[in-house]
Amino acid sequence: MQFFDTHAHIGLIYSDPIEQLRVVQRARLAGVKRIVSINNSLVDFKKVYATLRACPEVYHAVGVAPSEVLTPGSNWEKTIEDSLSLPRVIAVGETGLDYFKQFGDKRSQVELFIKQLDIARRHNLPVIIHNRDAGKDVFDILKERIPEAGAILHCYGEDASYAKKCLKEGLNVYFSFAGNLTYRNARNLHETVLNVPLERMLIETESPFMIPAEYRTKKRTKPEYLPSTARFLAEMLDMDLEALSAQLWKNSCSIFKLPE
Repeated sequence: MQFFDTHAHIGLIYSDPIEQLRVVQRARLAGVKRIVSINNSLVDFKKVYATLRACPEVYHAVGVAPSEVLTPGSNWEKTIEDSLSLPRVIAVGETGLDYFKQFGDKRSQVELFIKQLDIARRHNLPVIIHNRDAGKDVFDILKERIPEAGAILHCYGEDASYAKKCLKEGLNVYFSFAGNLTYRNARNLHETVLNVPLERMLIETESPFMIPAEYRTKKRTKPEYLPSTARFLAEMLDMDLEALSAQLWKNSCSIFKLPE
């Protein structure tokens, strides 16, 4: 049995390179055989990529998150495009919109988001999307600009009707669930899980955030905790865990164009 963590901020779990390597090692021992490392900034991407370059199970996405809208870095678009040629860089992101904390202004966030969707389209890569209190704008933009390679609505936080609307529109989107799926009061996520095709589901840790209920006494999430979310999802779907993990692995490989 193997698991695929589609979203982990390894650089935010620990800043020390040795500890980052240990995170990967412990994940491997827990059955997490592949991880997509998500940068916190473009500077962070370069550092973490260099540290984990020798880890064949770690893949990378590169992008500018909404939180970085005011400080994306000089010539950030070229930095992303150049980084996409590196080995095991398989997606653009995370990018998207966050109206909860109001980083910059909405117009600047939208421009940043659209530019990265265009980069993903040019490189035929999927895009990893952050959406917080910005569901309508994310949906409207994706209707017009979603890359052909598809998109991941990471750490999914909308409800079932939103997911159904995306599917009805024919958007090539996957819904990725993090540790907050295991919370008793996450009814919107529980309803979504029961109303979207299994073939469009992914799981992630969103490390170091979204600690699964089983590990609520811990200070941070790590990829090694991913099986806890998988077990909860298997119970919700009344599925054998091994069968579920196999399907989630297949889904992850599909969106990222990786061999199974």
